[in-house]
Amino acid sequence: MNIRESIEKNEAESMSPYAAKSCMSRGREIPETECDVRTVYMRDRDRILHSKSFRRLKDKTQVFLSPQGDHYRTRLMHTLEVSQISRTVAKALRLNEDLVEAIALGHDLGHTPFGHAGERALNSLSPYGFRHYEQSLRVVDRLERSGQGLNLTWEVRDGIVNHQMNTIPATLEGRVVRLCDKIAYIHHDMDDAQRAGIISEDDIPITLRMTLGGSSAERLDTLVKDMIRSSEGKPDICQSEEVHDAMILLRRLMFADVYTNPTAKREEIKVTRMLGEMYRYYMENQQLLKGEYRKLLDQGEPPEKVVCDYISGMTDQYCINRFQEIYVPKPWDVM
Repeated sequence: MNIRESIEKNEAESMSPYAAKSCMSRGREIPETECDVRTVYMRDRDRILHSKSFRRLKDKTQVFLSPQGDHYRTRLMHTLEVSQISRTVAKALRLNEDLVEAIALGHDLGHTPFGHAGERALNSLSPYGFRHYEQSLRVVDRLERSGQGLNLTWEVRDGIVNHQMNTIPATLEGRVVRLCDKIAYIHHDMDDAQRAGIISEDDIPITLRMTLGGSSAERLDTLVKDMIRSSEGKPDICQSEEVHDAMILLRRLMFADVYTNPTAKREEIKVTRMLGEMYRYYMENQQLLKGEYRKLLDQGEPPEKVVCDYISGMTDQYCINRFQEIYVPKPWDVM
């Protein structure tokens, strides 16, 4: 018995009957020879971790555009926090940690520069629309490895594309990530907003603080433990009614006081205009797209999608630099 088979045997003996065991995966679109050391979900996690799109998350906005400070979250930090919270829950519920980690690390690979402001801009520009969760699947299926994709398992792909609350992943591991994504951003966005002076603990209604806790750390602890207690031994991922209702109210508070706050969002109109100009420029000058994107055009991909592929893959600073190179005049250096 090789190492992978030993791990799979241990999964069968120790995991919950509701867990997605590695040996029971629906597999990959292109069959591959099994690894002697890693299970299929471990291989998926590693492929995502080593991808270019994952590395670019470190320079993409989470909520605050170009924040002046070292401690504000980026899209990469959000992804890592989702992964860690999800693994904690998965371990407690005896679910497949490797599957949870792979989904969590890949769930936001398709996010644009400048966070949801960039997503809304591309969605309004492209006739095909643009949704980051669908783009995340496109990244792993079509764009990574110079157009070859990562050939991930069905379960990881399902968890990535269904991490929004209006869809339901097929596995409990995917459902863990879906809920932990919300818990993570409510937790860290509140923490960042307090650091920025946009909101304070006193702005949170006392009833919510009594239910969830009087600090960001206490609220995270409450949300995670309630999720574990409510889901234990069940074929679904749940919350208690009291904690769920309180979390929804806290999320509404975040939208009212943080996500739509003029202080946090005053630069978004510039993002919309900048991405609009970039989109139109590359639609008119498709020959200037990088080689891997021109290859997609040669393969018959619609240019509207390919231009969105290129722009959405940019980091915040790279996007700004490209915009400046295209539209900002350079001084004429006369020798």
